[in-house]
Formats: sequence, C-alpha cells, structure tokens
Amino acid sequence: MSGAALGLEIVFVFFLALFLLHRYGDFKKQHRLVIVGTLLAWYLCFLIVFILPLDVSTTIYNRCKHAAANSSPPENSNITGLDSPPTPIPSHHPCFKPWSYIPDGIMPIFWRVVYWTSQFLTWILLPFMQSYARSGGFSITGKIKTALIENAIYYGTYLLIFGAFLIYVAVNPHLHLEWNQLQTIGIAAANTWGLFLLVLLLGYGLVEIPRSYWNGAKRGYLLMKTYFKAAKLMTEKADAEENLEDVMEEVRKVNESIKYNHPLRKCVDTILKKCPTEYQEKMGRNMDDYEDFDEKHNTYPSEKSLVKLHKQVIYSVQRHRRTQVQWQILLEQAFYLEDVAKNETSATHQFVHTFQSPEPENRLVQYFYNPTVEWYWECLLRPWFYRILAVVLSIFSVIVVWSECTFFSTTPVLSLFAVFIQLAEKTYNYIYIEIACFLSIFFLSICVYSTVFRIRVFNYYYLASHHQTDAYSLLFSGMLFCRLTPPLCLNFLGLTHMDSSISHKNTQPTAYTSIMGSMKVLSFIADGFYIYYPMLVVILCIATYFSLGTRCLNLLGFQQFMGDNDMTSDLVDEGKELIRREKRKRQRQEEGEHRRREWKERYGHNREDSTRNRNAHIDPKESNFSDINTNRCTRKFKAVSKYTRANNRTERDRIELLQDPEPMDFNAEAFTDDPLESESGRSFLYPPFRYQPGGRYLSMSRSRIFDDV
Repeated sequence: MSGAALGLEIVFVFFLALFLLHRYGDFKKQHRLVIVGTLLAWYLCFLIVFILPLDVSTTIYNRCKHAAANSSPPENSNITGLDSPPTPIPSHHPCFKPWSYIPDGIMPIFWRVVYWTSQFLTWILLPFMQSYARSGGFSITGKIKTALIENAIYYGTYLLIFGAFLIYVAVNPHLHLEWNQLQTIGIAAANTWGLFLLVLLLGYGLVEIPRSYWNGAKRGYLLMKTYFKAAKLMTEKADAEENLEDVMEEVRKVNESIKYNHPLRKCVDTILKKCPTEYQEKMGRNMDDYEDFDEKHNTYPSEKSLVKLHKQVIYSVQRHRRTQVQWQILLEQAFYLEDVAKNETSATHQFVHTFQSPEPENRLVQYFYNPTVEWYWECLLRPWFYRILAVVLSIFSVIVVWSECTFFSTTPVLSLFAVFIQLAEKTYNYIYIEIACFLSIFFLSICVYSTVFRIRVFNYYYLASHHQTDAYSLLFSGMLFCRLTPPLCLNFLGLTHMDSSISHKNTQPTAYTSIMGSMKVLSFIADGFYIYYPMLVVILCIATYFSLGTRCLNLLGFQQFMGDNDMTSDLVDEGKELIRREKRKRQRQEEGEHRRREWKERYGHNREDSTRNRNAHIDPKESNFSDINTNRCTRKFKAVSKYTRANNRTERDRIELLQDPEPMDFNAEAFTDDPLESESGRSFLYPPFRYQPGGRYLSMSRSRIFDDV
C-alpha cells in the first residue's frame, strides 16, 4: 500500500473539483482557459486539505522510528552506582508502518509543487486571466493591456508587503539575507494576508453553518425566507431585464449607424454575437448593408466606446440569464416547501406533489423513494436529522473556538485537537489519527469555503449554482482558495501542535511545515500575529450569532431577512403573492394541456378513423361528386365573403369574426383579477381554443366547420 493512498486521493480530489466546477461553471459557453485555470486552483487547494492527514501520520511514524533509534540502552550501564537503571524496552516495538505510509522524499517534492503552483496562480496568472476574461477589448493586445492596468493594484499590494518585510530583515543586524530567508519572507507575506481573511470567514462559518441546519428544521422559517428571496429576486430580475433593454437599445443605435464598409464594423459584429438570439434577429432585419457611411456628415462612436459597450453587453446578458434561471429554481423550491407544509397533516402518509415533474424519473430511485418513504423523510425524519446535525456541528464549533484561543499553551496542553492527536500518538493508532485530522481540517475547510460560496459582493462577485457563475467570479474564487488554504493548514497544524514553532519541541516537522519554512526569521510574526490574531474569532462568532452584520446592512438600506422587521414582513408578503400568482399560472397551463390532450384523444382519433372508413367505402363517382360539392361550397363562401365585405360593413365584421384566427376572449378577464394570468387562463377556461406558440389561441370551431364541409 506504499503510496497507493496518495494516488487514490489525488484521483478522487480531481473528480471532486471537476464536479463542483461543473455545478457552478458552464463548460460549453465559457472559455477553456478559464475552466482549466479555475479547475487547477480548486484542485490544488483541495489536495492540500485531503493529503495533509497522510503527512501527519507519516510524520508520527518517522518520529517513532527516530525515538526508537535513540532509545537503545548503553552497554555498561551499571559500572558505577551513580548510573541510572536501564530503560526497559518493550518486547515488541509499536513502530509499524501505517497503511497510508508515503516513502521518504515524496512528500517534500509534492508539497513544493502544489504550494508554489497555487501561489503562482493566485498572485500572477488568475488575476490576469480575470481581467482578461471580463475585458471588452476586440483584440488580444487590447485585452492584455487592460488586464495589466487593472492588476497593477494587486501586484503593488503584494510587492509593498514583501518590501516591508525585506527592509525589516535588512535593517536587523542579527539577520543575514539568504535565499531561504527571502523565500520565508515571501511565504510569510502571503500567509499574513490569507490569515487576515481566514479568521473573518472562519468566524462567520462556525456560527452560520450550525444555525442554517437548525433553521432548516423549521418549515415555516424556510418558507418565509423563500418568499423573501422571491421578492428580492423579482426586483433584481426586473432590473436585469431593464438593463438588458437599455444596453440592447445602445447596440441597435450603433448597429444602424456603423454600416458594412465601416472600419469598426467587425467590432460591431463581435458585439452582436454576444447578444441574445431574439435581439440579433431584430437587428438583422433592420440592417441595410447597401448603405455606405459618410464620415463628413455622420458622427460615429469610437473604438473605446465600443469596448465599453462590449463589456456592458457581456455583463448584462450574463446577469439576465442568471436571474431567469434562479427565478425558476426558486419557484421550484417554494412549491416544494408549500407541498411539505400541506403534506404534514396528511392522514394517508403519502407525499402528494402539486406539480409532477415532466422529466421521466429513474425507476430504481422511484421504487425505493416512493411517496410513502418521501413523506416519512420530509415530514418526520428530516427535521430531526437536521437538529441532531446542528447540535453536532455546534459542538465542533465550540471545540474550534476553544482551541484557537488556547493552542499556544504547551504546558499544560489546552487545545483539544492537540490532546486528541497526542493520545492517539501514544498508541500509534494511525487510522484514528488520520480520521481525527481529516474531520478536523475538513470542518475548518467547510466553514471557510462555504462562506466563499455564500458571500456576494453586489454583482461584482457571486457564485451561482446551475452553471450560472460568470468567468470573473470563478477565477476570483480560485484566487481566494489559493490564498486561504495554506494559512488554514498551518493554523490546523498549530492547533494540533504538529508545528514545532508552536510546540517548541525539537521534533521532526511535517513535510508541509518544512516546505513552508520557519517563521523564526520574523519573530514578531511567528510569536505575535500568528498566535494572538486567531483569538479574534471569538469576537466574530459573537457578532455573527447576534447578526450584527445583517442588522448593519439593513440599517444602511440593504434588504436582509430579519424576522422582527417591518420591511422583512412586507417583502415576505410580496414574495408570497408572487409565488401564488406563478403557482396559479402553472396550474392553469397544466390544466389546459390536460384538456387539450383529452380533446385530442376524444375527437382527434375518432374523426381520423371515421374519415378513413368513409373514404374506404365510398364510390369513386360519389367521391368526385363530394369533391365537386365541396369546391362549390368553398367558392360560394368566398364569393359571399367578398360581396359582403364590399357592400355591408356589419356583415363584413361578422365574417371577419368568423374567420379571425385570433378571437378575443373578453370573458376570460372575468374569472381573475390578475393581469399576469389572464392570457394563460384562457387555455383551460375555454377548451375550444387551441394554444399556439407566442401566446396565440386559435378557434377550434373553425376547424370543425371545415371538417363538416
């Protein structure tokens, strides 16, 4: 099994990163370099989290071998009476190889490649790709120029921190500048920036994750929050549609002003390719390619303005598509939560859905997850499961907060993570060590990474599921992961006292710590910032528990979900009304489809069969006579219509009403006071009307007249 565990985890982590990226990104529409860059960043960060427990178990085994080699008794231990008695050696030495043992020399190379590749991505490549992907330039040179200008501030910040540390080392007479020390200064600068952000995200996640599962057991709370989200999302959706209309109007003006032989026409064509299909068709119909341009009499937009317009088109189209998809997803969630609330009082213990899924379900899943099982899970077991999980996660959070405040104490050992690892180290239970390390670092990672996925900086950074995340946000998340993971792992090693700078023991360090370097070259960082700054997590947890950030945002005018607020209540009522309208609209659509299917099954097949049988037994002469009568009736009908239209306006209106393919249904408005539902309501209130694409309804009576003829 030597190295097999390392290989299996490398493969598993790759597919895990690929699955998450597929959930948030769009492999078909986004650029391949964006997908590859984000996947590599996520993959390297997840590797550090999953491989670090193997490094810990291997380090404990190496320490055991080193202690066994140095614990052999002296040959002449009883020459004088002053000598101490020999140390008893156990009959069987407990230093056996763990199942996941990694041979010497592999882990240092592995960590060096992973760490420096992730740092190159987060500080150089990903920021450049981020600006390049969002740039509105029409050429590679223009995009590169824009990316360099926008990233000057990032590079300047990093160089400023590195320069400050470099000056400190140069001024200190007790320190000498060497390559290893310069490398340590660079790592310290990156870890300081990452640790500063790490504590902020960790303090939020330690409280919010257990609370989210506890609130997940409250059906009423979830339903109210969903209504609140619906009201906010509808506002954002309307704003996105309005923004798209404004941008498309600017594109239309530019498209009409710049003709086919203008030098900037290629730029306009590039902008048009980014527009939605319906807008492209409208602009294509209104375009006159044979009209030349005249520079003397007309004013044309510059290339700089076209670059800005191109950037606006990319942003507005992505935002519009994202809000449309999120609205449909939110509707499904609201409908399902309402179904759960209705089925809780069901006496049959059968889960009944208001709307059936149109997609065919897996028969195997449908067999095991039948309506009875679904009712017991959703209405009975799931709330209790969420409550138990919330309690367990709360205990983990308390352990993390306690250990963050006491991990610097080595005598006595107060950090619970260190206590658990040291107890397992005495018995050399490697399975327990790896499980304990993995659960600990996995929980810390979930608290930090989930905050990265949840946080939203207006529309500047937003990770949206169901393939709706833009390239800018994907690359930005990769940057955050690469900057947060190394200090997160160092903090975990400090909590477990596996870092020699924390435990102050002359023991063999882990391979990860040896690559990161010792912080003793910067004593005020190693003995000050890295030890006392994590204690601020207590203040952040208290602030998150009392929702101080949410209350401050609410006071500033940003709508936040708060149960004891009038604005929240108004938005909940508004969202409830929106969901009710959408539900009624969908119900009418489904009922109309059902009635149309019944109409087709009842009359369509019988009419075809009767016509086929009548034609099979009819005489050829009778057939000709029937055709002649039909033609006579048709000509007579046309003649009457023509004559009536020419002489009598009343009769003409009557004939047009008979022939009108889109009859107006005034009675449909009487059944509902909702203008959003009046069109869809016709489909089931009046079955003689047949729905056509685009919201058009054809009269079934007309087809029946011609069939009778």
